[in-house]
Amino acid sequence: MSTRRQWLKILRGAQMMLFYLVVITLVFVIIGPVFFVVSLSFLSAREAYSYPLPLLPALTVRYQLTHGERGYMLSVYDRVEKEYIPVLDTDDLEKMATYMRSRLGTSVTVQDIEAQIARLQQEDPVYFTKRANLLHNYTTFFQITRDAVPSLIRSLQICALTILISLSIGGMAGYAFARYQFAGRDLLKFSALFVRMFPGIAIALPMVIILAKMGFYDRPIGLSLVYAVGNIALTVWITASIFMGIPESLEEAAEVFGATRLQAFLRITLPLALPGLAAAAMYAFLGAWNETVAALILTQFNPTFSVVVYQSLVGATGQINLAAAGGIVMAIPTVTFTYFIRRYIRQMWGGVTL
Repeated sequence: MSTRRQWLKILRGAQMMLFYLVVITLVFVIIGPVFFVVSLSFLSAREAYSYPLPLLPALTVRYQLTHGERGYMLSVYDRVEKEYIPVLDTDDLEKMATYMRSRLGTSVTVQDIEAQIARLQQEDPVYFTKRANLLHNYTTFFQITRDAVPSLIRSLQICALTILISLSIGGMAGYAFARYQFAGRDLLKFSALFVRMFPGIAIALPMVIILAKMGFYDRPIGLSLVYAVGNIALTVWITASIFMGIPESLEEAAEVFGATRLQAFLRITLPLALPGLAAAAMYAFLGAWNETVAALILTQFNPTFSVVVYQSLVGATGQINLAAAGGIVMAIPTVTFTYFIRRYIRQMWGGVTL
């Protein structure tokens, strides 16, 4: 008997160990990439391309300045090698200041370098420390990236139009599927999903011709129409399920007390359906905001913000740390939008706290 109890304790311990191992693995898989991108967005260009890659950015940068063959030799303290590594040998102080700002992420002026050079008369080499500018990648991204701020505003406009089109058409269709009986209703509802079965790249090229003829090519309304096509089907299914869960007797009771059909819908049904509409709006926003392939094809001179971030990574001036900074900036609107609609999502998902 005692042996059986011991085996049961061992089995329970093994189950708990396996459970915690799975949880830790999931947390690492989910949080790991996010932590990597956030950390990378604060690393200087030299840190981002160093090996091994540091987990956290340096808060300060330690320099060594001495006489070199071409002028003045600038060295940087390496946290891995535990020694000063030469990085630049020049007599051009403006070039040195630019290098320290762009590659090392420290705010240094020519006057600061001249002050350190003056110290070389008394001591050689000269050691000094500068505080790292952790927001350097973010400011640089908007300075050197073409059309960054206008593309950010343009993407928000596209998302707003996509949500408006998807909810207006998909919401009305979902209400019709939930409240009215007609021949072929289920087949028609199922056929709405056919649109989502086609990859976006497959319909992007034909849409170029269609949007060009309509005069909507390279315009926010054109992209909104393309994005809304797939989101309408999803909105239909979400809103239809929500409206089917709202008793029709509530609308009939409102009509008994003198309300019209429209008033009953606006005052009774629509407020109760807000969680489903919020979920549909969230999916529409995320789909429109993150879409890159279709935006690359359907825009030329007015790119979306996702295209700008993509081009900053693959372009001639692209740096991985700048692309990471752009990715974090790109994530802020989605997190903000989800934060404001969390109350409705929590109602739909049974009180899950976000």
